[in-house]
Amino acid sequence: MVEKMITPDINNMFSTYHAALTKLEIGLDERFEQSVNVISQTGQHVIICGMGKSGLVGRKIAATLSSTGTAALFLHPAEAIHGDLGMVREKSVVILISHSGETEEVVKLLPALRRLDAKIIALVGSLDSTLAKASNIVLDASIDKEACPLNLAPTTSTLTTLVMGDALAIALMNRSGFKPEDFAANHPGGMLGMRLLSRVKDRMVQKELPLVKPNMPMSEVIVRMTEARLGLALVHKDNLLRGIITDGDLRRMLVLGTNLSSTLAGDVMNESPLTIREDEMMVVAEEKMLEARVQSLVVVDKKGHINGVVQIY
Repeated sequence: MVEKMITPDINNMFSTYHAALTKLEIGLDERFEQSVNVISQTGQHVIICGMGKSGLVGRKIAATLSSTGTAALFLHPAEAIHGDLGMVREKSVVILISHSGETEEVVKLLPALRRLDAKIIALVGSLDSTLAKASNIVLDASIDKEACPLNLAPTTSTLTTLVMGDALAIALMNRSGFKPEDFAANHPGGMLGMRLLSRVKDRMVQKELPLVKPNMPMSEVIVRMTEARLGLALVHKDNLLRGIITDGDLRRMLVLGTNLSSTLAGDVMNESPLTIREDEMMVVAEEKMLEARVQSLVVVDKKGHINGVVQIY
């Protein structure tokens, strides 16, 4: 018998996280809206700064902002006081992250940021802290307790900070009208970018299509389908799409005991196959297939001529 892996401490962690996120959601107020306004109006990179675990979360927030249309840079506070503060320009928007609000390396930056007239947004867990009192806008990420059984290791506090950063990114995306193609432009090298940037013509199968005539016996149609390995046959006349026959149609015929030699493609075909144009985006094709619960679309031109087949798996 497998030993149960969910311990009381793990259950407590999830309940603590749930309570913290509920508190965070309820606590969102006009200060969050002010932060979104300030960030959206800056013409510079937003600077994210934090030390330790807050710094790690800060790097993620900066990366998320940058990939969703808000240019952002991470500034390590210890490196900042040794020259990297040069990335902060006059009137820059700077998000300082510190759960206690008293992190020495972060607090040391305050005089320099004031001289630059930077707009400081504090993401803190203590509203009475030095950082909170010195900031232009304070985002409350306070928690009742850490999920750590000792109430010591940053767990709940890093979660709420991360979620607040994601909330800012999503609000800014909505504010700017950020679109899937904008996201793809920031991710050209990965599979996600390839998917979002691709058009149907980039992914469709064009060669050796399983084209069959309406009067072709189903025994021959099966041979064509097997050779093409697309799980379908395209019924046409002079390359004009008349219908489609799928593996599912074949299975139903076998169950019914249909004579494949005497049955013609035109008797079996679906006369209303789903189609798409080759200049449509692949995401549109995928959404159409998922909605209809099919794996293939026939690619046709304006007159209904067959150009290819596009599939998802």
